[in-house]
Amino acid sequence: MAAGPFSKRLLPWLVAVAFFMESLDTTILNTAVPTIAAALKVAPLSMKAVLSSYTLSLAVFIPISGWMADRFGTRRVFASAIGLFTFGSFLCGISTNIHMLVACRVLQGCGGAMMVPVGRLTIVRTFAKSELIRAMSFVAIPGLVGPMLGPIAGGLIVAYLHWRVIFFVNLPIGIIGLFMVYLHLPDYREKSNPLDFVGLILFGSGIALLSYVLEVFGEHTLGVAAILTMLATSILLLTGYGLHATKTPFPLLNLSLFRIRTFRAAVSGSFFTRLGIGGIPFILPLLYQVGLGFTPIQSGLLMMPQAIAAMSLKMTMPRILTRFGYRGVLISNTVILGLLIVLFAAIGIGTPVWLMVTLAFCFGFFSSLQYTSMNTLVYADVTEQQASGASSIASTMQQMSMSFGVAWASLVTGFFIPDRLHSNAPQMIHGIHSAVFVLGAITVLSTIVFRELKSTDGSTTSQHKILQHSET
Repeated sequence: MAAGPFSKRLLPWLVAVAFFMESLDTTILNTAVPTIAAALKVAPLSMKAVLSSYTLSLAVFIPISGWMADRFGTRRVFASAIGLFTFGSFLCGISTNIHMLVACRVLQGCGGAMMVPVGRLTIVRTFAKSELIRAMSFVAIPGLVGPMLGPIAGGLIVAYLHWRVIFFVNLPIGIIGLFMVYLHLPDYREKSNPLDFVGLILFGSGIALLSYVLEVFGEHTLGVAAILTMLATSILLLTGYGLHATKTPFPLLNLSLFRIRTFRAAVSGSFFTRLGIGGIPFILPLLYQVGLGFTPIQSGLLMMPQAIAAMSLKMTMPRILTRFGYRGVLISNTVILGLLIVLFAAIGIGTPVWLMVTLAFCFGFFSSLQYTSMNTLVYADVTEQQASGASSIASTMQQMSMSFGVAWASLVTGFFIPDRLHSNAPQMIHGIHSAVFVLGAITVLSTIVFRELKSTDGSTTSQHKILQHSET
C-alpha cells in the first residue's frame, strides 16, 4: 500500500522520531554510568557491558532488517521494531541488577536495529529521486541531535529525577509512534531471497562471544583456560561464517565486496579507527565525575561540544574532501585524532574548563570528519545493485566497532587501575590518563589501513551520497 498525500508528508517525521530514539539511547547513558553503577552496586567500569550490549545487538540484527521488511512488509516490521524497543526500554527501567539490565539492553537493540534501516528503506520507496535528498537529509538531523542531547539529558535526569527515567522517557514516544505507524506508514513488500539462517547463527554467535570475552577479560571472573577457549571458539565461528558466505548464494553479509579496494579500506579503517576513538564517550564521563568530582549535569555539558562541533561544521566537510581527497583527509585526520586523544591526558584537577571545552570541540569536529569520510567512501566504487549489501556491511561493522571500542577502552583503563579501585578518584584519573595514551597510539596506527588508497579514490563520489550516508 503506497502512501497518501498526508501520510507522505508525515512519513519523514515518523522516521525521524524513530532515528532520534535510537540515536539518543547510544549516548544518554554515558553521563549516568557512575550513578547507575552505584545504584546497582557494581564498579563503574563494569557498566561497559550495558553500553556495548546495545550497539552489539544493533550489529547482529541490522543485516536481517531488509529481509524482514521485504518478507513481512515495512509497516509490520517498523511497528514491531518500535514496540520491541519500547518494551525493552520499560524492562531496562525496572531492572534490579546489571545482568537483567544488559539482557534488556540487548532486547532494546533488537528493536533499534530494525527501526533505522526499515525507516530509511520506506523513505527510499516513497519519495521520488528528485525529493529523496531533501527527505533523507531531514530524517538524518535527529541522528545528529540525539547524540548531542544524550549526555546532558542523562545528566539532568539522574540529577533531578531517577536514573530509571532515562528508559521510561521512551515509553510515551513509543506508544504514540506505534499508533501513528499503523495509521500512516505505507506498507511495502518485495520478493525476498531466502534468509541465511546458518550465516546469522555463525556470525551473531561469533561476535557476541568475542564481545563477551572482551567484557570479562581482565576482571578475573574466569580463568585463563576458559577465556582462551571462548576466544578460540569465537574465531572458529567467524571463520566458519567466512567460509559459509563464499558458498551460499544469498549470504547474510556479502563478503565479496571486500575485493573492492575503496570499500575494504573504508570499512576496515572504520573498524580499527573506532577501536581507538569509540570508547572516549564512555571514559570521559568517568574522568569528569569519578576522577574530578563534576556533577552529571556538568559532565554532560562538557561532552556537548563534541556533538555541537560535529553538527555545526557538517556542511564544510564535503568541501574539505573535495579539496584534499579521501586519502589525504583520512591519513592526516586519523593522526590528528590520535594526538587529540593523547591530549585528554592533560585534563586533571585544576584544568581550566575552557581548555576542556576547546579540546572536546576539536575532537568532535575531527571525529565527524573521520566518520563522514569513511562512511561515504564505502559507496565510491560500488554499483547500485551492490549498494544495499554495502550499506548492511558498513552499518554492521560500525555498530560492532562501537561495541568493541567501549569494551576495549574499559579493558585498557582497568588494566592501569590496581586492585579494582574503580571508585577511587586518583586511581581513576591515573587509569584514564594511561588509557588515552594507548587509545591514541592505536588510532595513529590505524592509518596503515588507509595507505592503500590512491589520491584519486572517491573523487567521483557525488554530493547526495555524502548527505545520504554520512550519519555517524
